[in-house]
Amino acid sequence: MIEIQPVRKPLDATIDVPGSKSYTNRALLVAALARGTSTVTGALYSDDTRYMCNALQKLGVEIDADEKRATFDVYGNGGDIPVSNAELYIGNSGTTSRSLTAYVSLGCGRYVIDGDEPMRHGRPISDLLDALTQIGVSARSQYDNGHLPVIVEANGLAGGKTRLDVSKSSQFLTALLLIAPYAKNDVEIEVIDDREMPYIDITLSVMEAFGVQVVSEGYQYFRIEGGQRYQPCIYNVEPDASNASYFFAAAAITGGRVTVPNLHLDSRQGDIQFVRILEQMGCQVTVSDSGITLTGPRQLKGIDVDMRTISDTALTLAAIAPFTDSKVTIRNIEHTRWQETDRIHAMVTELRKLGIPVVEHRDGVEISPAPITPAAIDTYEDHRMAMAFALVGLKANEIRINDPECVSKTFPNYFQVLQQLYV
Repeated sequence: MIEIQPVRKPLDATIDVPGSKSYTNRALLVAALARGTSTVTGALYSDDTRYMCNALQKLGVEIDADEKRATFDVYGNGGDIPVSNAELYIGNSGTTSRSLTAYVSLGCGRYVIDGDEPMRHGRPISDLLDALTQIGVSARSQYDNGHLPVIVEANGLAGGKTRLDVSKSSQFLTALLLIAPYAKNDVEIEVIDDREMPYIDITLSVMEAFGVQVVSEGYQYFRIEGGQRYQPCIYNVEPDASNASYFFAAAAITGGRVTVPNLHLDSRQGDIQFVRILEQMGCQVTVSDSGITLTGPRQLKGIDVDMRTISDTALTLAAIAPFTDSKVTIRNIEHTRWQETDRIHAMVTELRKLGIPVVEHRDGVEISPAPITPAAIDTYEDHRMAMAFALVGLKANEIRINDPECVSKTFPNYFQVLQQLYV
């Protein structure tokens, strides 16, 4: 447990946010698929990226990791998987589990992917398994419940046409896209959904940086020509916009100012748009070549917002909603019920513990401002619950965070970096 101390003066801080988990894990997998040496710089070192790195090494990919320099040197096998039998443990990493399930289909042998209890019960994978089966992959849930453990009996990837439901996670589509160039034939993916998917923009940008082209029609149809190959390169990872959201939000509720260097509004990371939500709530956003600065107002305004495409920041908004001048409504985030925890129910439970009036809907919440009741916040093994609700303690007394170590999933030194706000 850790107790967050309120700040006693307006913030004025520059915060260096570590590299994006989304970019780091995609780049590691693609570099493993390329033939030759790639260097991933500015990389995130966290539980999720270590699980990806360790699994790839277990599958025969040589990787030199240098955490001090935030780099990975990856010696790719050109799509070959020299190991014919492996049991891969991925903790609570959704990106890793989905991407590896697709990746091992390129091999020849039997592969088992397993993880922590939330992955075994809360985070589904059946839609990805269905899509892989349609293109000739033998992939199944060991207990036929649509969750890990997953068993893949691989004999290369034939390719062909498949339909994919991404309503629960766009990571299923990312997994298929990343491996598709190594299919024997073209891969055509028809997507069952009609939403924009910023995380797919990230996927396509990484594929393009390593030399592979994808033909698409919006987010509904993708065709990847078989026989393409990723080319090794030096790939620089930009700061994580989701993790930057906590520091922008800190400025918003304290009337202070926070700058995050090397982050730009034209980023493919959808969560960068969280600063635009804060702008609508009364904050001032200043953009320069060096980064983004956000300055908070005297009083933060309420807002009614659809957060489907930037749902990782929904918890950030929920945590600062008690300090607004009117109700905050968050809509269209039902898919977050199948993430590290049921995030809608978790945010409602913990806000009510703080004495905040909340109305829970199937796909969102309505949060009314109110005085804060001291409380110990449960985090549900969810890194974003811990990081978001720590913000409440910047404004209210006696806010404690249970299991703060869960931030190791994506931002291991989050609470040390948070201390920079007090300087």
